[in-house]
Parts: sequence; C-alpha cells; structure tokens
Amino acid sequence: MRIDPIVLKKRNKLIQDYRNNDEQIQSFFDYAPFGSFDKRYDELMERSFQRESLCEVLHELNQGWNAPPSTLENIERLVADDSVVVIGGQQAGLMTGPMYTINKIISIIQFAREQEKILGVPVIPIFWIAGEDHDFDEVNHIYLPQQQHLQKYKVQHKVWDKISLSDLQINKEQSAIWLQQLFKDLKETNYTKELYEQMKHCLNDSASYVDFFAQIIFALFPNEGVVLIDSGDDRVRELEKEYFVQMIKQQPEISKGVHATIKELNELNYSLSLDVEESDGHLFFHRNGERILLRRMENGDWQGKQNEVVLTTDELVYIANQNPNLLSNNVVTRPLMQEFLFPSLAFIGGPGEIGYWASLKSAFHSVQLKMPPVLPRLSLTIVERHIEKTMHKFQISAEDAINHGTVHLKEHWFAQKNQPAIEEIAEQVKKDVERAHLPLREVAIDMRSDLGDLANKNLQFLKADVSFLESKLINALRSKHEEELKAFDLMNIVLHPENGLQERVWNVLPWINKYGLGFISELMNHSYQFTTDHYIIYV
Repeated sequence: MRIDPIVLKKRNKLIQDYRNNDEQIQSFFDYAPFGSFDKRYDELMERSFQRESLCEVLHELNQGWNAPPSTLENIERLVADDSVVVIGGQQAGLMTGPMYTINKIISIIQFAREQEKILGVPVIPIFWIAGEDHDFDEVNHIYLPQQQHLQKYKVQHKVWDKISLSDLQINKEQSAIWLQQLFKDLKETNYTKELYEQMKHCLNDSASYVDFFAQIIFALFPNEGVVLIDSGDDRVRELEKEYFVQMIKQQPEISKGVHATIKELNELNYSLSLDVEESDGHLFFHRNGERILLRRMENGDWQGKQNEVVLTTDELVYIANQNPNLLSNNVVTRPLMQEFLFPSLAFIGGPGEIGYWASLKSAFHSVQLKMPPVLPRLSLTIVERHIEKTMHKFQISAEDAINHGTVHLKEHWFAQKNQPAIEEIAEQVKKDVERAHLPLREVAIDMRSDLGDLANKNLQFLKADVSFLESKLINALRSKHEEELKAFDLMNIVLHPENGLQERVWNVLPWINKYGLGFISELMNHSYQFTTDHYIIYV
C-alpha cells in the first residue's frame, strides 16, 4: 500500500472554515481542532467519573460480543484515574455499513495511540454504537459493485414500529439469506470461504443487529484494543440516571441556547441540517417498545410530538431515577451524555457531526461541561491497481476523479472519437434533404392541400430515416469503444459513486474478500495526519 494526500473541492463552508481554523467558526467551540491536548487533559483530571461502574458495564458488554484480549485489557486500563479516551460513534450498520464507519474507527485508534505517546498516559479508543436509534431503513442494506453499477442488498425484515436497534431482534432467517446472497455475488478468492464462515458465526452468535455489528468490528479489529459501548443497553442507562436528571432540569437553557446558536450560524451562512425549536425536549420516552420524542410545553409539562404522552417534570425526573431505560438521547443530548460518562480527550466526528456540534457549545455549558476538542475523522478512498492503471491510460488524475467523477471525462473522450461528429453530419443532411425536398412540397401544395400534407409527412419520414441511421451509427461507435466506455463507468462508480465520496457508499466487504481481514491491519499501519483533507490508498 501507498498513500497520497489530496484536497477535497466540495467541502461545505462550515467544514472548510473549521479545518482552516477560521476564527469565526472556532468561536462556536471550546477548543481548536489541531492544537495541543495538554490543557484538555489537565482539565479532565479535575473531574470525577464513574470509572469502576463504567468499566464493569463495558467488560460485560464487550465480553458478550466476544471481544479480543486487547479490548478487555484496555477496559482494565480505563479504571485508572489518569486514563482518558478518544471517542466517536455511529449507528450499527449491516456489515459495518458504509466505509466511513471503518475510517472513523481507524481515526479513533490512530489518534488514541498518538496521544498516548505524547501524554504518556493511557488513552483508550472508544466507539459509541448508537443503539437507541430506531431508523432501521438507514442501516438495513449495503451496496456492492456489480460490473459498472452498485447493487443494493437489503435484508428483508419488515419493521413497522420505532424500535431501538438495541431492542430489535435480528431476523436470523432473512439475514442468513441476505448474507448468502452477498457472498454468492462476490468473486470467489482464497479468503471467501473462510470469511463467509466467520460472518455466519457472527450472525449466529447475535441476538440483535447491534450484536452483529459489534462482532464484525472485533473480527476486523482484533488487536487494536477498541472498546465498544451500546448506548441503548439498559446497563448503560443505569449509569446515566443522574445525567438524565440534569438534562431534564436544564432543558430550557439547553434548548434556548442551541436554538439561538443555530440562528446565529445560519446568519453567518453556515448551513446546518439540524432543525430545532425552543420547545424541543431533546429526550425520547420509551413506551411499548417505541421511542417518543418529547417537547416541553409552556406550562412545564413534557409532551410527545404527536401528543402520545404527557408527563410533568417531577414525573420525568422520577422515571430518570427509577427507570432510566425508558429514556434516551437525541442528537443534541447524546454528546452531553458521552461527556458525562467518559473522560473524553477528543471527539472524532464526520463532516455532518461537526456541523451540528457547532451548535452545542451552550448546551455543554448549561450542564457545567466544556465541549471536548472535536477532531475531523480521516477520510479515505481505496484505489486498486486495475483502477490506477485505467487512470494512467486515460491520463486522469485520482484527485480530479474523486472530486468530480469521470462522467464528463467520458463524454469528452467519446466526443473526440466521434469525429467528424455523427450528430452534426446528420443535422446537416436533414437540412439538405429539407432544402432539396422543397420544390416537391411546393408542387404538391399547388395541386391540392391534401397532397401538401402528404409532402410534409413525406419530409418527416425522410428526416426520421436519417435519425434512425444516426442512432445506429452512434450505437455502432459506442460498441466499437465499449470496453473503454465501461472503464470510465467503473472508475466513476469506484471513485465518485452517486456523485460523492467512495466512503459514503461502499462497504468494506469487497476488499476484505479480496485481500483478507489483514487488509484493515494494513490500513492501520500507515501514519495519517488529521489536518489532511483526504487520503488515497493505493493497493
């Protein structure tokens, strides 16, 4: 493997300014992203955490997912008062979901290792599985390349209610069919059979989709010591009691601050996908297996968005203390809960996450916390040798293909082969036919009006015949250059799928099937700079 850094051209304004340490956007954060972490560490050492209770829960969770020794050892290291964590998270996608999940875990591990060397203290990589999320449609599929397009593989499990992924029992029968189809459509390699058996074992040993996700993560990262936590697990909720109470009591200040900050960011032309109102409670209440998003009314009561439930603040506080498993966080309060539970040296986030974290500084301050340093995750594109050779053949730079795709380059290349241009010749022939046909039309019109109509129709037939021949000639030219045109399509689907980055669409499966599970270890062995926009990984 070799790696090359490139600059991404299509960053939104907020992310671009944040990466450039622009003073205007930095004012919305407590720390610069790429500075020294000594001060942050010293501040964490002045706080107290439920280390022993947290590590007991982490040990139970990770051991239940067949965690490797490296992970269990890191959990033991987290008990020490001088230890800190680097944390990030994602939903539990099938087969880990898009490649950016893998890139995020690599980022967390890499930065934890880097800071442990610098600070000389235990720095533990933590991956927060958002098990309380309930949108199964977002994670119930993956895309795999099939010739010059991407094929969607969706597990056939109908979920009608808003059930948290942690509580959603995996459909073993449909998932087994889905997994079998994935591997059936993969090109068989020396690793395929063993990999399929390993994934089947992960599936059979899982009760939920979160379990399946966690087991695969440990299969991919057996020696890196990454520690997983499922925020939807009841044992984790027990640790969160007092923090839920703080969020409930500080809701007016949290909501007001976030709402005002988003308005301020919009006025500065920073577009956010986060839509909040001052009445939003930023907590979910669980009833009969469904999550109900709460809002706070003017009289102080808490009410479901669709009026499903009404609770007083005292009732909600009682629930937080006695039945915390009935509550969960949304995107605004989840970062606060992470910060309460873990001594976070840094949070690793993707572009979208950094966007909405920009609105949360006041929310952290409302509960007497500082926002941890927010570090952009690593962004990677995998380029295999045959794709690299094709780029060289057509003199296409990887940076251009990743940023803009190859559709326009394909059209330009084909236009050069289409010389003289068939379309232009056909258009000229139609004009010549119309001009040569004019005397006949004039004679026909002079004789009778119906003959004039017939002459016009005759002209249209002649033009249609020219168009037919034009189409046949173009198709013949495309057939002549079919392999080259397919090569452009393949480059595009690999480097710029769905007009975006590879990591947002592709799953890791094609690469670990071709190169084995050691492929991830090879990615880990490279040294990356977090200040770099994007890396191309040539394999």
